Amino acid sequence: MASVILWDIMDTLVRDPFFTHMPGFLGLSFDELIAKKHPTAWRDFELGKLHEAELYASFFNDGSVLDGPGLKRCMRDAYAFIEGVEPLLAELKRARVSMHALSNYPRWYELIEERLQLSRYVELSFVSCKTGVRKPSPGAYLGACAALGKQPAECLFIDDREINCQAASALGMPSLRFSGDVAALREELIAHGLLSLR
Repeated sequence: MASVILWDIMDTLVRDPFFTHMPGFLGLSFDELIAKKHPTAWRDFELGKLHEAELYASFFNDGSVLDGPGLKRCMRDAYAFIEGVEPLLAELKRARVSMHALSNYPRWYELIEERLQLSRYVELSFVSCKTGVRKPSPGAYLGACAALGKQPAECLFIDDREINCQAASALGMPSLRFSGDVAALREELIAHGLLSLR
């Protein structure tokens, strides 16, 4: 039975401004943003291969100027817990469930911490900019297990993306896909023995 939860952060615990705020800040629709952004710059930023200045310089395919500091402020101001998530995390903490982040994100996870103090509940242990590996690579999951001294079966992985959940399951790590329904997620955590019925 799983004794540790490995949480994705973006759109599982915290609203992702990439979808909700970034396009508007840039004066683009979401589809226009996808078409215009460099295909690998953000991924490389998540892997710690690019510093902020390098991200700003390479963000757009066509070399358009980006207000990088403005975008960073926009993102920081938009970070918020998904409704209902913080009480669930508090309940899990009271139940003494060990929880760690296993998330693809750049150094801007520190902005999330500044704004939300996520580490009150979840240790920010395995963020791709620090580990150098992104989900759904097997190394992301197995590296976390090795660091925690756990087998995959002892960790429950929770993510909003099916591809990441499938990759965890393929390694023998139980996974839950978060659909946005916190009440349903709580029921699944009860089924996994991590929470009790009220």
